[in-house]
Amino acid sequence: MIDTEAFAEFRKALGYLRDDYSEKALPHIRRATELEEENPFYRSYLGLTIARVHHSWDEAEELCNAALKIKRDQPQLYLNLAEVYVSAGRKQDAVETLLMATKYAQRDGRIYRMLNQLSSRRAPVLPFLHRTHFLNRHLGFWRHRALKLIEGQAGPAVAEGIR
Repeated sequence: MIDTEAFAEFRKALGYLRDDYSEKALPHIRRATELEEENPFYRSYLGLTIARVHHSWDEAEELCNAALKIKRDQPQLYLNLAEVYVSAGRKQDAVETLLMATKYAQRDGRIYRMLNQLSSRRAPVLPFLHRTHFLNRHLGFWRHRALKLIEGQAGPAVAEGIR
């Protein structure tokens, strides 16, 4: 059963986080977590808030991972962990977390949006033409296919040198 006091504290914390007042959210999310220690959402948001306020990346990562162990199928828990990684400067870990979310969590557009924000695109083949120009689109398609072919035959190190 949901502890109503814990839920009220959690809602206050979410309001502060949404308005970008992480320091004001911290005592509320801590209180909610103390009242319901096994709630994965409270743990995950506590980790996110600690990362934002104290920049204590290890503690934040530990809390978010503990939440994921409890409830692996919730997209928000992956998004919180990915945000902790991004704020810690660990972009590749964030991408890997989001890719895991595509396997284990329910389908959620926010995961794909964050993945798109974090992934980098190659420069257009013909930089003097717009990215959406038909020549850039077709040449980019063939470049992608050629790099995949080279990577498959010679390994990723050779393909990385060609890029």
